[in-house]
Amino acid sequence: MGVRRESKRDVVERMGRLYRGASRAEKGQLLDRFVELTGYHRKYGVGLLRHGPMPMGGRGGGRPIVYGPKVLCALEVAAQGAGWICGKRLAPFMAELVAALEEEGALALEPEVRAALLRISAATIDRRLRLAKRGEKPRGITTTKLGSLLKRQVPVRTHTLWEGEKAGFLEIDTVAHCGTSTMGSYLCTLNAVDIATQWTECEAVSGKTQRAVFAAIEQIRSRLPFALLGIDFDNGSEFLNEHLIRYCQAEKITYTRCRAYHKDDQAHVEQKNWLVVRGFVGYDRFESPAALVQLCRVYELLRV
Repeated sequence: MGVRRESKRDVVERMGRLYRGASRAEKGQLLDRFVELTGYHRKYGVGLLRHGPMPMGGRGGGRPIVYGPKVLCALEVAAQGAGWICGKRLAPFMAELVAALEEEGALALEPEVRAALLRISAATIDRRLRLAKRGEKPRGITTTKLGSLLKRQVPVRTHTLWEGEKAGFLEIDTVAHCGTSTMGSYLCTLNAVDIATQWTECEAVSGKTQRAVFAAIEQIRSRLPFALLGIDFDNGSEFLNEHLIRYCQAEKITYTRCRAYHKDDQAHVEQKNWLVVRGFVGYDRFESPAALVQLCRVYELLRV
């Protein structure tokens, strides 16, 4: 039976005196008894019996605290001002960012807090902001369901091969506005990005049906300031279907797909998904016809 936490110090002190003066065989017996009473690991118990308990009020083991609450609060303000970018991108221009935030009145730092904030490393930034990012910058839910029937008919594109990056070749993707659940019906955004010029077009759609997505593609095509020459999409069934493939063949539009589960194959549109769609619309759930009207209005204003 173990002893109470309050009495373990007394046990360590009493048995430690016996342990330090005992023979080798007696030390083994004392250690067995000590482990049985306290529940400590044998190696930890040997150290306690040899050297005695830590002085009352002493600090525990581990590294000293380098970045206190004031530094971490300032770091969150700086990260929020930079759009919650990763530590490798934030650390190099922390001095310029802090100076700008101080000038605007968003930060008022003591000299030692400011010095600590400016020397914080990229890895520490990511580690310290992990929980804050989870609350302030949630991740969207992927709703891509692989369509395997036509995958062999659509070539895979992993990098830009199209005509020396001529304007007219788009990466397209759908962004779901489903909140934290994919149950039921909800709105989506069809996002299209021209690789050569970074021209971006967004079209709000109700659901991810083939018909709705195809109609959105035609709407985007009608607004492009250049001819549509090619599209690259993921492996979702809203794109990987006979209707869209026949359309591309009839209109002489090159069509390719990325590798499944390789978002970096569509780096251009993925970046715009976060910067444009998530940046202006967010991660909430939208499903009503009124919300669809308002979402279309948002994209109209962004195009102005």
